[in-house]
Amino acid sequence: MATISQAAVKQDLYDAVNGDWLKTAEIPDDHASTGGFMDLVDAIEKTLMHDFDAMAAGETAPNDPQLAEFIKFYQLTKDFKQRNAAGANPILPCLKQIDSLSDFADLQQRMPDWLYDGLPLPFSLDVDADMKNTKVNALFAQAPNTILPDKTYYDDGNESGPKLLAVYGQMMTQLLQLTGYKEVEAQQIVADTLKFDRLIVPWVKSAEEAADYSKMYNPRAFKDFANDSKYLDLAAITYSVINGNPETVILPEPAFFDHFNEVVNPENFEMMKNWMKAKLVQRLSGYLSDEMRTLGTTYSRTLSGQKQPRNQAKSAYYLAAGAFDQVVGLYYGHTYFGEAAKADVHQMVEKMIGVYKRRLEANTWLSADTRAKAVTKLNNLGIQVGYPDKLEAVYTKFHTLSAADGGSVLSNVLAFGRIARKDMFAKWGQPTDRTRWEMSADTVNAYYHPFMNIIVFPAAILQAPFYSLAQSSSANYGGIGAVIAHEISHAFDNNGALFDEFGNLHNWWTEADSAHFKELAKAMITEFDGLEFAGAKVNGTLTVSENIADAGGLSCAEEAAKNEADVDLSAFFTNWAMVWRMKATKQYMQLLLSIDVHAPAKLRANVQPKNLDDFYTTFDITPEDPMYLAPDQRVKIW
Repeated sequence: MATISQAAVKQDLYDAVNGDWLKTAEIPDDHASTGGFMDLVDAIEKTLMHDFDAMAAGETAPNDPQLAEFIKFYQLTKDFKQRNAAGANPILPCLKQIDSLSDFADLQQRMPDWLYDGLPLPFSLDVDADMKNTKVNALFAQAPNTILPDKTYYDDGNESGPKLLAVYGQMMTQLLQLTGYKEVEAQQIVADTLKFDRLIVPWVKSAEEAADYSKMYNPRAFKDFANDSKYLDLAAITYSVINGNPETVILPEPAFFDHFNEVVNPENFEMMKNWMKAKLVQRLSGYLSDEMRTLGTTYSRTLSGQKQPRNQAKSAYYLAAGAFDQVVGLYYGHTYFGEAAKADVHQMVEKMIGVYKRRLEANTWLSADTRAKAVTKLNNLGIQVGYPDKLEAVYTKFHTLSAADGGSVLSNVLAFGRIARKDMFAKWGQPTDRTRWEMSADTVNAYYHPFMNIIVFPAAILQAPFYSLAQSSSANYGGIGAVIAHEISHAFDNNGALFDEFGNLHNWWTEADSAHFKELAKAMITEFDGLEFAGAKVNGTLTVSENIADAGGLSCAEEAAKNEADVDLSAFFTNWAMVWRMKATKQYMQLLLSIDVHAPAKLRANVQPKNLDDFYTTFDITPEDPMYLAPDQRVKIW
């Protein structure tokens, strides 16, 4: 690893490490950003496309039946000659269904099929772990998404909102015309869509509000939920997809259902139908002709500042891999990661848990009772590394219908989605599966699941610069060590701390400990809140859970690095800053500031080291240096 200038670190750690790279790095036209994470994504994309293209061409053979079904589907997504010839035809039956709706009684009758097919509706049902009894799957009812990425975009003072809606309106008018609507009809559909969208906005949460997991748990008696609509029989709709009689429904956005009749009523029926059409066309445009695929990305690209849509080859790969994500992930894990690396990283995770456990046991601000329960939670933490032990059974039901047999990209996607949703609804009232992966192994990321109390590290992130046998132990701890400890820390951030060792939403804190923790969390909010970035400001409340996890992760990883014989804290902090290197469009950075629970990458790299005393001695940072933070302002939680 290159030596960095101590004088430069005193000014700005991130720039000292990444300055030369930032001068030359270019954002590809089909990206909104480039950098540490994205470089890995691009490399994996290139590797897997090479392998799957060879299989699709018949040069090599898939080694299992599910991979063979994926390759058949990949051949369909790659066949743009056939896709272009079909044009919008594959979507027309779905649009005709919406067009032919006469009233709510008619919608009621078709609702079960539409829930299974995932067609746009003014609410949705899904099944997930009951947050207060996570051994069992519960029923959730969800509000629809708004067109703009966050409700704050609809505020009067937000200049981006109207501009983005204009782009959306123009894109949808053109897309609807490609499906056969006349221009005046398309314009009316768009106008109604924007009106109906506005009706939803007051009753859904902002990203900041949604970042508080405890506020997701709003159980409503099923009989009361059934009475939330005057015009749809919500009980009958539920019974049509759930095999049994739920006592409660969990509502992450209860205000929407409190005001359901103001949004979903006969007066708004035609408006709602048009909203459903626009939603459908936008959602499914990527599965149709190349013209519709590229046009359908206009709004999202404007939002992120991405100059060009993905080319045909990449879009075909991502479309196919999205439908068979766990199949692709298992192939990647077995082929490019393997059992030896899986065991090695598993040991590293256990080592980091050991560091965290010692810190908890030595903690001075928690009472003995709370400390003991925190250690119990840590002892029950599930670890998933690399890739799952087995493929989910639902993928064995995915059978691709070839073009010769009348199949299209869209018809297959709808069939796969129907199978997956039937499988999901069948899990209601059944035991949860704590071994289930919610990320595929080829995903460059990691996560902590508070309802399951598990940490998951997909194979894709377990490579340089995060982890490599060619790097020093300190560099590895500054990379993957900090990522591992970050995910462990999520078990004890402002959200994770609300859940016990079984993942249940249950207060295991004493009142005094909880109050003290909240004060420490407030200090973390203050440390980030209002920091200027990309012409806007960081929301400390939105990003607090990730900042707490970053702080705990970096601190614990540093302790682990110091326990090694070859400790080199300069390499530790250098690699920490290197993994966060990122160059992004201004639009993308501002979008993330509005909706992302993570602070901007540069600030993650720069702010957290300032909280660690060793950072100052490692680089001889003094009160005169810009990277200095007074000891009484350094936030230390875990």
